[in-house]
Amino acid sequence: MKLNRLLRYTYLRFVRLRGTSHELALGMAFGIFTGSMPIMPFQVALAVALAVFFKGSKITAVLGTWISNPLNWGFLYFYSYKIGAFLLGLPERNTMISSIMEGVRAGEKAITIVEKILGAGGFMIAAFLLGGLILGLLFSIPSYFIFLNIFQYVASWRKSKRERRKWHALAH
Repeated sequence: MKLNRLLRYTYLRFVRLRGTSHELALGMAFGIFTGSMPIMPFQVALAVALAVFFKGSKITAVLGTWISNPLNWGFLYFYSYKIGAFLLGLPERNTMISSIMEGVRAGEKAITIVEKILGAGGFMIAAFLLGGLILGLLFSIPSYFIFLNIFQYVASWRKSKRERRKWHALAH
C-alpha cells in the first residue's frame, strides 16, 4: 500500500510542476545531460546552474540528474571512458580504468571514484569528460523533445480538466 501511495504522490507532484512545457523540458534535458557526465558530486549543481542560465526549470533539472544512479553508474562511467578514449586515441584498457570500474561495481562511494579518476591524470580526466559530454548530448537532446511532448500533454489535460469543472459548475 505504501508503494502505491508514494507512486500517486510522485505522479501528482509531477503533473503539478509549474512552468511552461519548454521550461520544464529544458530543465529535464539539462538534468539528463549533467547526470550522464562522470562528475558525480557536481551533477545537481551544474544542472541547476544551466537551468538558471538558460531559463529552464530548476526542479526538473534536479529530477533529470536521477538518470545517474547506482544501477547505471557502471554503464555511464564505462562508456564515458570508452568514447573519450577512442576520440583522444588513448588505450581502451589499462589498469587505472579497471580499478575505477571495479570500484563502481563494488559500490564504492562516489567521492572515492572521483578521486581515482582525478588521480589518474589529465588524459584520463579528459577521456571521461569528453565521453560524458558526448553521452550527455546523445541522451539530453532527444529527452528534451520527449519531455516537451509529455509536458504539453499534461498541460492540455490540466486545461481540459479545468474547463470541464467550469462547465460542470455552470450547469449546476
